[in-house]
Amino acid sequence: MPSRVRTVLILLLTFGLLWFFFRNADMPRVWAEMRRARPLLLVGAVLVTGATYVLRSLRWQYLLAPIGHTHFGNAFRATVIGFAATFLLPARAGEVIRPYLLARREGLPGTAAFATIILERLLDLITVLLLFAYFVFTADPASTSAAPAAMERVKVGGLIAAAGGAAALALAFVAAGHPERLGRWALRVERVLPAKLARIVASFVETFTQGLAVMRQPRRLLVSFALSIPLWMSIAAGIWLTSLAFHITFPYVGSFLVMTILVVGVAMPTPGAVGGFHAAYQIAVQSFFGVPDDRAIGAAIVLHGVSFVPVTLLGLFFMARDGISLSRAQALAAASRPVS
Repeated sequence: MPSRVRTVLILLLTFGLLWFFFRNADMPRVWAEMRRARPLLLVGAVLVTGATYVLRSLRWQYLLAPIGHTHFGNAFRATVIGFAATFLLPARAGEVIRPYLLARREGLPGTAAFATIILERLLDLITVLLLFAYFVFTADPASTSAAPAAMERVKVGGLIAAAGGAAALALAFVAAGHPERLGRWALRVERVLPAKLARIVASFVETFTQGLAVMRQPRRLLVSFALSIPLWMSIAAGIWLTSLAFHITFPYVGSFLVMTILVVGVAMPTPGAVGGFHAAYQIAVQSFFGVPDDRAIGAAIVLHGVSFVPVTLLGLFFMARDGISLSRAQALAAASRPVS
């Protein structure tokens, strides 16, 4: 798709989601709800949300260990810069910048480091779905105001996503077990590509699957998965505390439901998750907990800030110390698309 067409479509999607989000807003009342928010709970939300980046860095070290040693400081720095870049730049640039920066600092194969990001996303998906399943099977039906039919639709959607996540994890497991075989298979593209280009593709495939080497080490993979649970419980705690700050009351496990819907909203390809994040939170708390429009809108705006502003500011600080401007970061993202 041409870049201009893609940009226009993304802008249309963003404005459409923002229109949906603000369609019933009474802005003076929204501002009044924001002023009523309890600051100590918001501070707590910022702290527990910040802890997720520490846990992400620790988990990433475990995923990277089979391909090379990494230092926590470098993993944390690259993680924060990557998430800041994803928030500020188009096309999820941080997903490419993060492994590139760490690979350059630690002397790791860039493509293999990028493969661990894919595995991270699979672990994230499975963890979110497990927490959602915990909500479905343990939550008191009286704790939500949703109609039974709506809950059934949410359950079905969760089951479909769980099946997709399990299939992707199984495929990664198979790929990790036979990197050389996949490399030889990729060489067959010589039949339709020039030999030099075919060898580049084959080398990329083999190096990429080597980045999934943790799949061949069950104990290390188990630790990585175990770290995913407190990581996402911290994210859920940030959602819960922010909601409580706005006098939106639901049990902590209810934040697993809200978080799952937010994951869908963040997946929308809008700049900085603007619009998608806000609409997803609004839909979640209004559909399942009966929250008034103005309160839901105010809480969504503040939760978006809690989730993205602190990590973005810290990422910009790290980028400035490393002499990386936003334009330089975008150029790095374009130049460091995974190659062996």
